[in-house]
Amino acid sequence: MLDGGELDVLTGDYLAELTMLILGRDRLRDPDLGYAKTFLRQLDGCLGTALDRGVRIVTNAGGLNPAGLAAAIGALADRLGLTVRVGHVEGDALPRPDALTANAYLGAFGIAACLDAGADVVVTGRVTDASLAVGPAIARFGWRRDDLDALAGATVAGHLIECGAQVTGGNFSFFTELPDGGHRPGFPIAEIHPDGSSVLTKHPGTGGAVTVETVTAQLLYEVGGPDYLGPDVVTRLDTVRLDQDGPDRVRVSGVRGTPPPTTLKVGVNNLGGFRNSMTFVLCGLAIPAKAALVRGQVEAAVGADGLEFTLARTDHPDAADTEAASALLHVHLRDGDRVRAGRAFSAAAVELALASYPGCTLTTLPGDATPYGVFTTDVVPQAEVPHVAVLPDGERVAVPAPTTVAEPPPGAGAGATVPAEPPPGAGAGATVPTDAAAPAGSGPSRRGPLGELVGARSGDKGGDANLGVWARTDATWAWLRDWLTVDRLAGLLPETAPLSVERYELPNLRAVNFVVRGLLGPGVAASTRFDPQAKALGELLRSRVVDLPTTIGEAAG
Repeated sequence: MLDGGELDVLTGDYLAELTMLILGRDRLRDPDLGYAKTFLRQLDGCLGTALDRGVRIVTNAGGLNPAGLAAAIGALADRLGLTVRVGHVEGDALPRPDALTANAYLGAFGIAACLDAGADVVVTGRVTDASLAVGPAIARFGWRRDDLDALAGATVAGHLIECGAQVTGGNFSFFTELPDGGHRPGFPIAEIHPDGSSVLTKHPGTGGAVTVETVTAQLLYEVGGPDYLGPDVVTRLDTVRLDQDGPDRVRVSGVRGTPPPTTLKVGVNNLGGFRNSMTFVLCGLAIPAKAALVRGQVEAAVGADGLEFTLARTDHPDAADTEAASALLHVHLRDGDRVRAGRAFSAAAVELALASYPGCTLTTLPGDATPYGVFTTDVVPQAEVPHVAVLPDGERVAVPAPTTVAEPPPGAGAGATVPAEPPPGAGAGATVPTDAAAPAGSGPSRRGPLGELVGARSGDKGGDANLGVWARTDATWAWLRDWLTVDRLAGLLPETAPLSVERYELPNLRAVNFVVRGLLGPGVAASTRFDPQAKALGELLRSRVVDLPTTIGEAAG
């Protein structure tokens, strides 16, 4: 991106919930670590270019040790013979002796303070992903805490670019329609304007595409209801308007913001124990009986506590080769005892090879257990978190908490999206959770995959999953809105049936969004689910064969 065209600020989002766990384990081994070392290696090759071109860099790669990364950048610059002004943001780390890591999700005003003081590079710990873009916009336009609509608009822009090429055609349902077939999508650029509106685009000559649909897909990623809670503003996702503004240009406008909540979201990581997995290949006939035999033998060998068995029926009848005729039995063990979860388990599985079902084979050799983490969330009052901007000259500047705040709806936590009544003036598009027992439709229909008419994007938030589904035309939206209820989702995706599911409508995007509570159990680091981050949940839904109205075409509107 530094070489591709005009750029004012380059942002880098390095922190996922799993990343914080990894950094926490790094810090246990060496207190001087705790930041994303990858960022430092990448900066080695481009810091000089950024300084020459006046491009400022804002990143959350500081992780658990932003001061340590800031110092390491200074040492890197000295080695390269460069002069660089580095600021960093502190205060997110909370004193929780019972946790491996506990970090509040800070906002953007600390970043802005560092940029205002002349920083070339700003390093943060755990800030909200969107803050990496909101902070530079605050510094450029001088926004204040009460510029809520502008802050909300920039939050949307930051959310759209936080996952890089996902908004330019990466992980896009209709990737075959992209100009290059999705082979090498370029990285996105958000051109943010003084009123908070923006244009999403990319550098000329890069792959992928920026369309209303690619932007819609990313806008639906890892969100909940219309209220998108952040530390600086609550962004009303149901007020977002997307318009094509030329080739590879999408204008984002109309975004409304309301006062932020009284609390900040806190991400907490703890070591949960140890885990191990072995996979048996079951070929040919009597697959369920073979799986039952393995289950009984493994439970007899190591005990039933902590064992999970998942039978994946990947086998085909009358298949011509072994792979096509085989099912996979995944056996997982989680335990606080590293010995039991280690070789005691995996060796016992391998020892069944000559004493179990006919054709017994496994996909891996026996291995040791690995530790896993459990991610949970909490909240803390904004005023109790010492948000501090450390300027390039070392001056420490306290960043006051917002004074105009609003209590989130019952059960809400800062940084999360929750069911909420629309605020006054939010417009007709504002919605609350809905699940009307809508009719399936009575017109002519044909059988076909749901994905012929709709796109989807899904992802994880701790132990929950979100699944956003958007219609490609107004006619499809009129059908989808009434047809895809929580009950129908349970029929199409049976694993969601016993769980709490919230459904939200976003008419401006022609979309519905589902939040599936508890689908991922204790979170990605501990999940034994085949798709532990629910990234493929949307594509699974699109593959289901349903009755499609014959009156609706397949082309995008």
